[in-house]
Amino acid sequence: MAAGDAQRVWFPEMIERLRSRWHQGMSFAALVELRDDLEIMLQRIRSDRHIRPAVFRCPKCGHVGVGAELHVSVRAMILSLTRFGIAPAEQIQALEKAWATHRKENGLDLYGVVSTVPYTGGCVHPHT
Repeated sequence: MAAGDAQRVWFPEMIERLRSRWHQGMSFAALVELRDDLEIMLQRIRSDRHIRPAVFRCPKCGHVGVGAELHVSVRAMILSLTRFGIAPAEQIQALEKAWATHRKENGLDLYGVVSTVPYTGGCVHPHT
């Protein structure tokens, strides 16, 4: 495993998929579908390359353990369009704001799914 892969979300093949499938004016449903595709790619890459989550210390309680699995959120995917030079920042800022509004109005979570679990803000890892 290459250094930093435990924390890495964006692998070159995912960036290429994003570059080839994204286009201005995509519907929110299409954005969520693209995010789902990139999520599947991420999990396949991590599994095939035996990349395990990083070990961390919880800043709230001090627990040391394996971190959560990494995922691709819709917002992270939107912001990556500028990060990787796929779209201009001004265009992406407008899309990010529109997504935030759409997400709030429709009760969606970070991944574009109707949210049924409220965020508590507390530690969610096992305490031992």
